[in-house]
Amino acid sequence: MQATAYTYDPETRSGSVLLDDGTPVEFGAEAFDAGGLLLLRPGQRVRIETEGDGAGLRITLVTLQTF
Repeated sequence: MQATAYTYDPETRSGSVLLDDGTPVEFGAEAFDAGGLLLLRPGQRVRIETEGDGAGLRITLVTLQTF
C-alpha cells in the first residue's frame, strides 16, 4: 500500500502517514526501523505494510516508495 509521509519525529522514530483517501494513520518506531530508513520528510511518498482494518489498522513497515 502507498501513502504520503505526514509527520515524523526523529527522536522517537515515530510519526504518521496519510493514506490516499486522506486518512491519517500513525506508526511507531518498530515500523520505521523495519523499513531500514534513517530519515523521513513530510511529503515523501512511502510504501507501508499494515495489519488489521478500520480502527484496528496498524502499520508494521514504512519504507520509501520505489518504482
